Amino acid sequence: MTLSQWFIFFLSIQVIHFIGTWKLYVAAGRKSWEAAIPVYNAIVLMKIINKPSWWTLLLFIPVINLIVFPAVWVETLSSFGKNATKDKVIGIATFGLYIAYINYSQQLNYIADKSSQPINKTTDTISSLLFAIVVATFVHTYFIQPFTIPTSSLEKSLLVGDFLFVSKVNYGARTPMTTVALPMVHDTIPLTKKKSYLSWPQLPYFRIPGFQTVERNDIVVFNWPVDTVYKFRDNSGLRADKPIDKKSNYVKRCVGIPGDQLEIKEGIVFVNGKELILPERARPQFSYKVALDGKTPIDFEYLLKDMDITDGAGFMDAEKRDTLFIAALTDSNAERLKQIPGITGVEKIISKEIEPGIFPHINKWNRDNFGPIYIPQQGKTVPLNLETLPFYKTIITDYEKNELKVTGSEIRINGKIATSYTFQQDYYWMMGDNRHNSEDSRYWGYVPENHIVGKPTFIWMSYDSNAKGMKKIRWERLFTTVSGEGEPQSYFKFFLLALVAYFIGEYFWKKKKSV
Repeated sequence: MTLSQWFIFFLSIQVIHFIGTWKLYVAAGRKSWEAAIPVYNAIVLMKIINKPSWWTLLLFIPVINLIVFPAVWVETLSSFGKNATKDKVIGIATFGLYIAYINYSQQLNYIADKSSQPINKTTDTISSLLFAIVVATFVHTYFIQPFTIPTSSLEKSLLVGDFLFVSKVNYGARTPMTTVALPMVHDTIPLTKKKSYLSWPQLPYFRIPGFQTVERNDIVVFNWPVDTVYKFRDNSGLRADKPIDKKSNYVKRCVGIPGDQLEIKEGIVFVNGKELILPERARPQFSYKVALDGKTPIDFEYLLKDMDITDGAGFMDAEKRDTLFIAALTDSNAERLKQIPGITGVEKIISKEIEPGIFPHINKWNRDNFGPIYIPQQGKTVPLNLETLPFYKTIITDYEKNELKVTGSEIRINGKIATSYTFQQDYYWMMGDNRHNSEDSRYWGYVPENHIVGKPTFIWMSYDSNAKGMKKIRWERLFTTVSGEGEPQSYFKFFLLALVAYFIGEYFWKKKKSV
């Protein structure tokens, strides 16, 4: 929905509210016109139902308002003597329209001194649960979101099984675009294959200002722009189109920011003509071919484990038995292998052939030799012709919602001949450190700014499914920061000390109060 459509929708709701409640306002000692003034009518209603005025704010926060509106409907009915379970069920089932029926069909008996305390234990439990859901949804949406690392594309920096806290405030939290959705779940209802949201209505993109922008080398969580991973299907059996904020969450390293010129040579990333210098904790990995003399016994299981190679432990040439292929090896570990007796050569596997699946799918480049390309920047204009169009076609049509038509060598955008294009938002280039085991921008292109979710800041848990017993928990990674200089340091012991101090302090405080 566009802003004008939302404005019309908002006014329609206000008209319906006035028609359905003005008699209730009068019965409560207010003026009938107070039910017609947008926002103010909600503030007055909160006073009528004996709820704090700040509840009004909750009515305008997407997703959270889906929880608050039913509570307001129930409280409104209760304020006019409709406390029966039947009334509450009908009120919610009719999306509050039952209030309009009460407004016109019955004598209104306003209970001015209605207690704000729950009438029974069940009501108290439900109220507490709803409040907890509202708070958790608010934090999840605008401040911190838990996230799990599912793949090894950032191996060494982030491991499969790491549980992260992703900050929404660093880059600025997006307001939800999908307005009707279950709180605190992504695209699928848990334990089902049903989607957790309605695709309509959609709010326009808006981001609350953050205190930093996405910088080169930042690890970033974003919605996968070309999401084709669906855990559910619609009733027709066809795959559904996901809204931006319901596309699958990915985590990669940003190696190109808006305005950059990016190129990959022999697997090395160059930005604006200079080699990209990665932070100390980033350890790029490549596939290697290890040549063996075929005589000296080598305990590869121990060796690979000792080098902390957790992804692609390697496989032997099935026929000759004189070559080992390792899928994810750092340069330092490659140098170490060269010193092992029985190993006669260690060679990085660099792609030389053209790979059809490489962006922008012009059968020209591969994963290790790519570009140069321009990373689009908001407000910048680029020439548009048949040669440059493949780089920006998805931006023009999918990300910035223009109508594109190509006839011969003529390009039309929204019906007008176009020889250039000006970008409406910023774009980024995301890659995994595990260069040969990462589906990233090399395959599907740019990440729009409106797809950025947040910045991973903290690893609170790390679980190794291949280990046994207590070793399944990677204790050294608990409560470590994602970014920073030097080796990650665990703050788990400080957390335990703080926890112990809290319980000891609480014990003595209660003991002192009981004396």
